[in-house]
Amino acid sequence: MRVFPGKAAIWTVLSVFAAILGVEAAQADPSHGIAMHGKPLYEPGFTHFSYANPDAPKGGTLRLAATGSFDSLNPLIVRGTAGLGVREHVLESLMARSYDEPFSLYGLLAESVETPEDRSWVSFRLREEARFSDGEPVTAEDVIFTIKLLREKGRPNHRYYYSKVEKIEQPDAHTVKLIFDKENIDREMPLIMGLMPILPKHVYEETEFDRTSFDKMTGSGPYLVKEVKPGTRITYKRNPDYWGKDLAVNRGLNNADRIIYDYFRDTNASFEAFKAGLYDARPEADPARWTSGFDFPAAQNGEVRQLSIKAETPSGMRGFVFNTRRPIFADKTVRKALTYAFDFEWANKNLFYGAYERVQSYYDGSELSSHGRPASAEERALLAPYEDVIDPEIMKNGYSAPVSDGSGGNRENRRKALTLLQEAGWRVADGALKNAEGKPFTFEILVVSPDDERLALNYANSLKSIGIQANVRNVESSQYEQRRQTFDFDMILNFWFASLSPGNEQSFYWGSEAAHAQGSRNYMGAKEPAIDAMISAMLEARTREDFVTAIRALDRALLSGYYVVPLYYQPKQWVALWDKVKMPEKSSLYGYRSDAWWIEE
Repeated sequence: MRVFPGKAAIWTVLSVFAAILGVEAAQADPSHGIAMHGKPLYEPGFTHFSYANPDAPKGGTLRLAATGSFDSLNPLIVRGTAGLGVREHVLESLMARSYDEPFSLYGLLAESVETPEDRSWVSFRLREEARFSDGEPVTAEDVIFTIKLLREKGRPNHRYYYSKVEKIEQPDAHTVKLIFDKENIDREMPLIMGLMPILPKHVYEETEFDRTSFDKMTGSGPYLVKEVKPGTRITYKRNPDYWGKDLAVNRGLNNADRIIYDYFRDTNASFEAFKAGLYDARPEADPARWTSGFDFPAAQNGEVRQLSIKAETPSGMRGFVFNTRRPIFADKTVRKALTYAFDFEWANKNLFYGAYERVQSYYDGSELSSHGRPASAEERALLAPYEDVIDPEIMKNGYSAPVSDGSGGNRENRRKALTLLQEAGWRVADGALKNAEGKPFTFEILVVSPDDERLALNYANSLKSIGIQANVRNVESSQYEQRRQTFDFDMILNFWFASLSPGNEQSFYWGSEAAHAQGSRNYMGAKEPAIDAMISAMLEARTREDFVTAIRALDRALLSGYYVVPLYYQPKQWVALWDKVKMPEKSSLYGYRSDAWWIEE
């Protein structure tokens, strides 16, 4: 096509008129990948992810374990408990996630993706060679069918996100364009849609999709369900005709010929089975078991090896949560005082074998954390309108948790706690902490497990030394969940997961609108304009640098509210492997990936 002089200028004029008239003028170019911020790490033509061994041998059986049971093979519906592995091994998404980056996707079922700068729409071009396991091609009709199906019958997260698709266009059999609700633009939406599992319309259009069953699901992934023993075992076998085995996003992955998930009654039964060699890989979270439980013969002679793998992901926040809706915890000074009563050093040594580290940030252990970092000029600019609610020390160098000598006395920190409580109007009288009206300081810690109860009793004993009566109440799981969802508690233990790419869920965790929305995860009842503003800055960020700045500022705002007593986290991933399981030398940003393992019998 001949380009005549002045064409660029004409397009500029047309774009201006389009903007004035409100006409959609957002343009985009096809790309092999997409990143939440900036550009994807891998260039077009890359051969494999760095945490995958492209020369890994294929073959063998990888045996894994789970606890509990299952009564369904469908992981995309609310009903039932789905068996492990279907989503990972049988179903595929339009794009595949790279675990070398905070949040980037590369073409899988889709060979390319297009989205404009404002991300008001996204278009996927499907690979013509993509096939479901029954040999039928994957088409745009399957994508459209899946969106509509999961929007109506899928899990709550599917219904929420897919409802933001305002319009669907199908230019041809292998292209689908999704246009989002303009009143609620969400920069994550193109990536969320890229991770959508795609189902074959010809299989599921006439089925009762939201019914639990053990019917083997049909997908386009590298494995097929071979055998199901309801509630106890699922066996997957490699699909010899898998269409995508040579794609860069798959090279060096999915190496085992068979993958078996065996279900055990509880963690003790599962560990005994591992010791006996009944399965091959055991992720571990119990510090007692990790430090003293691997004294069986196979571990001593090297047949089983214990690996500690450092991930660069945030720790998340685990803590005792103050319900600020309760008058007794409405005063920030009181909440700050009670953080001094928890003796982490003693608990870590005596309860956890010294295996944990103290949480100092909602995003500890990652670049998103404010701990040990002075606020940058950009952070200070974001927080300037809210300077009166940000703790000066947290602005200066992040939060630093109280430290004891580990002896159990914790005397210096108890003195600091009492000083702060006196500032807030509380006094010790007759061995009890009381307010000006003589009412004693007493509250309830609600727990749901023996481990949480043990920790809560330890904390309650520490509080007793400063005149506070904390009563620990262990309730069954359904009652606990009901009370937690309706904010009917004084204090609970909770863990908020954090990723390297926090998004809209942050509003659900601690936004003001969620404070009184039952079912939200704003358990502390935070209603702070500074937090809301930092969440908005995070969602509006266009570069990774601006995004990190906003998250660190959000971290400082959360920490300055003293909404929790920060507890601890596991600094490394613990996994034990029988010798036949091999893994690449390089781990991902997120730690080890079991899909990169291979078997040497």
